[in-house]
Amino acid sequence: MQLKIGIIGLGRIGRIHYNHIRQQLPEAEIVMVSDVNKNELPSDVQQGEVDELIGHPAIDAVVICSPTDTHAQYVEQCARAGKHVFCEKPLDLSLARIRETLRVVHRHNIQLMLGFNRRFDANFMKLKALVDAGKIGDVQLVKITSRDPAPPSVDYLMRSGGLFLDMTIHDFDMARYVMGKEVKEVYATASVLTGGAVAEAGDIDTAVVTLKFEDDSIAVIDNSRKAVYGYDQRVEVFGSKGMANVENNKPDSHVYYHEDGVESALPLHFFMERYTGSYLTEMRAFIQAVQAKQRVPVGGTDGLKAAMIAVAAQRSFSENVPVRVEAVAS
Repeated sequence: MQLKIGIIGLGRIGRIHYNHIRQQLPEAEIVMVSDVNKNELPSDVQQGEVDELIGHPAIDAVVICSPTDTHAQYVEQCARAGKHVFCEKPLDLSLARIRETLRVVHRHNIQLMLGFNRRFDANFMKLKALVDAGKIGDVQLVKITSRDPAPPSVDYLMRSGGLFLDMTIHDFDMARYVMGKEVKEVYATASVLTGGAVAEAGDIDTAVVTLKFEDDSIAVIDNSRKAVYGYDQRVEVFGSKGMANVENNKPDSHVYYHEDGVESALPLHFFMERYTGSYLTEMRAFIQAVQAKQRVPVGGTDGLKAAMIAVAAQRSFSENVPVRVEAVAS
């Protein structure tokens, strides 16, 4: 039986999920969509206000792709209405609010999956499989590079919660996912080097974060809001038995050698191209988990732990000291 879905928010991410469900996931059906911009809504599906969508008796699950400051409220509404939820990250910018929302989710016994789509990238899933199979041995060091081709708008930056909660939170989740361990301490250093919209918004655009895990193994993450050559996404896992890494995806794999040097294609331009497949895979995983009444692969607790690391990174950067995650958690 098809899972009946409503989608809140038809921006870039909402459109990706909408198109995947309509075109490639026959096990689900979109019943209704809602967005503040009525002119952007597709004409071939029922439209409604958020309250109407969440209360719709035919809808089993809601996909939330609206602005971050609405996520917690909408998730709680869905939980009280008995609707399962797929919600883009983060659940909220406040750890207290995240905990409150997770209590509501638990009380009403719904499924909540967070949109950490990079876990579902085929390349990163292969890295995880190698780690889980013991091929890397005892994992000692993970290196993650995540750089955007250009900063977002000032308006977006002002509402994003800052680099660590908006961008690096994906890398924090990836580090936990690959390592299969919990982070105990965070040290972050950062700067504003591109100016422009980032400086105007009072945010940072360049950062290096060191994570120390419970067994003293380490992850190092470097971020930039502006890589002129494209969307730079690389991961390396190093351990007692060897090393595995994932390089950038490119539009083609050609390498041209000539008398003046060597040329190849630049990385794919942005996340819309780089992670198209992972968005499809994660949505399929959500639908299958709900239909089978099994635990979703990325739950609310995963979102809370990634947010705690992000808040610890913010504090570390502000105070220029390592910060223990348990200090943030308490």
